[in-house]
Amino acid sequence: MKIGIIGTGVIGGIIAKKLAATGHEVKVYSSGGQQKLEERARELGVKPSTKDQIIADVEVLIVSIPTIAIPELSVLIAKVSDKVVVIDTSNYYPFRDGEIEDLKNGKVESVWVSETLGRPVIKAFNNLLAHSLEYGGKPEGAKDRIAMAMSGDDQQAKEIVSTLIKDMGFDAVDAGTLADSWRHQPGTPAYCTELVVAELKQALADGEKQEAAHLRDYAIGKFMEFSALPTHEDVLTLNRSLFPKNPKRH
Repeated sequence: MKIGIIGTGVIGGIIAKKLAATGHEVKVYSSGGQQKLEERARELGVKPSTKDQIIADVEVLIVSIPTIAIPELSVLIAKVSDKVVVIDTSNYYPFRDGEIEDLKNGKVESVWVSETLGRPVIKAFNNLLAHSLEYGGKPEGAKDRIAMAMSGDDQQAKEIVSTLIKDMGFDAVDAGTLADSWRHQPGTPAYCTELVVAELKQALADGEKQEAAHLRDYAIGKFMEFSALPTHEDVLTLNRSLFPKNPKRH
């Protein structure tokens, strides 16, 4: 498929590299300057693009930038063909993104993203850690293959996203409509806990919307208490410990 990715940070970069490695035609854009973008694109094995060209001649557009930067894309995204599947990978963290009033008041993150961009989106690639995305993929049918959640209102678009998830080495789990995407936001049992299909489905069902923001902020506070940068296992262990029902809780 022809895929454009806006954002070449950790998550956007890993997605770009892995999708290109499976044969997709991937181009990337970021706002850090053309030379830096070209160097990053070479590292990832993909093509650099300009802001205007990133939305041209693509079937899928992946938006992988901090939530606070989403409004800056509204004019650009307004030019995107209705046939293009737009994927939102963002997760809202107030300590990084600042206070966004609608989200603070409980609006579902990707619903806000969709409204801000003025078009439908699919929420995906947001509930796995970067280390999991890069190194956790396994062939289809493999034992303990990690599952990834996705949400959206367009079933055909979700089928396309499901294919991309599987190409990256993960099982796809349909978490429902875009309004249901809170079930894999930060602070929920499905968020960054590395579960297989049956476990992820249960975790999505077990989520409590009113508790998510509190648990998200609590987890960040605990991570900030670490004297050194938390390891991948540290993050997994803490995230799992927040939920008594988590089957992998230590």
